[in-house]
Amino acid sequence: MNILQNTAESTGKVMTEDEINSFLQGTLNLHLGTVDEKGEPNIQPVWFHHDTESHKIFISTYANSKKMKNMQKNPLVYFSIDEDKFPYRCVKGKATVSISENISENIPIVEKICLKQIGTLDDPFSQMILDTAKSGNSFVVEMTPKFFSTWDMSGDNVEH
Repeated sequence: MNILQNTAESTGKVMTEDEINSFLQGTLNLHLGTVDEKGEPNIQPVWFHHDTESHKIFISTYANSKKMKNMQKNPLVYFSIDEDKFPYRCVKGKATVSISENISENIPIVEKICLKQIGTLDDPFSQMILDTAKSGNSFVVEMTPKFFSTWDMSGDNVEH
């Protein structure tokens, strides 16, 4: 895991690998930044699963969505995951993406995303998301971060 140092500026401390892994297990949204065909930014909130072994981040989205079309043309994305309550913490970075259309490989990842965000696969919304994946109308995106840039305002090194 490539964690950039000195990125917390004076607002907090840089997170450790263990702190990043713990933070990314929460139910926060990932804000995904892509670039469209006009060169304009597109930012979308998405649910995600973070694999603590590979440090890869997985999302699922509709096959015909704007963000999917953008990633198919340009496999480089930026992402940000942050808390909206003090003490603020944030993990952001740049990643390359690989898109999977393989339904049998995608279902377990989509299940992990639903379990993390909703807590059950029996919820009607979980079922709708899974049905969309099973029908092939959504794909899984594997994000391989080039780096993580972090800040944590909950530590001793925080200036107030």
